[in-house]
Amino acid sequence: MQKKRLFFGSLWILLLLLLDQGTKAWAVRDLRGASPISLIPGVLELHYLENRGAAFGILQNRQIFFIFLAFMIFFAAFRLYQKSSPSRRSLPFRISMILLASGAAGNAVDRAVRGYVVDFIYFSLIDFPIFNTADICVSLGTALLLVLILFFMKEEDFPKLWGKDV
Repeated sequence: MQKKRLFFGSLWILLLLLLDQGTKAWAVRDLRGASPISLIPGVLELHYLENRGAAFGILQNRQIFFIFLAFMIFFAAFRLYQKSSPSRRSLPFRISMILLASGAAGNAVDRAVRGYVVDFIYFSLIDFPIFNTADICVSLGTALLLVLILFFMKEEDFPKLWGKDV
């Protein structure tokens, strides 16, 4: 059962990574140098941006640091996924770890291969910074994890995540 769960978790990480890299390849091919594309006028647009920093463009040109940080997040999330309980109750936790791992991997691949992260989704309604599919995975995974920790997980659930019996 553990091997099957690990296989499916790895498969989901790979599928989300491929989705991220595919959308970024499309953005490089069709959006770079082009005018922004309005999907929902005044709300959602596609803009090409090469981000050499972190969220909101902070810490510009620190690629080695970000690659290292992404791999640490990836391996921590994958290890927590491995250590999590196989019960249905821990499924949301496992989903959050899959999202975090795939998002971290997606942006790490960009930084390692291109030297920057390709961003292309822009919510013009609220002038939100331009982002990508990996950023969506990281944001959803983090939000889900915070909700779980704050509202659903109990104190006795935490030692199980580290492979310790209560």
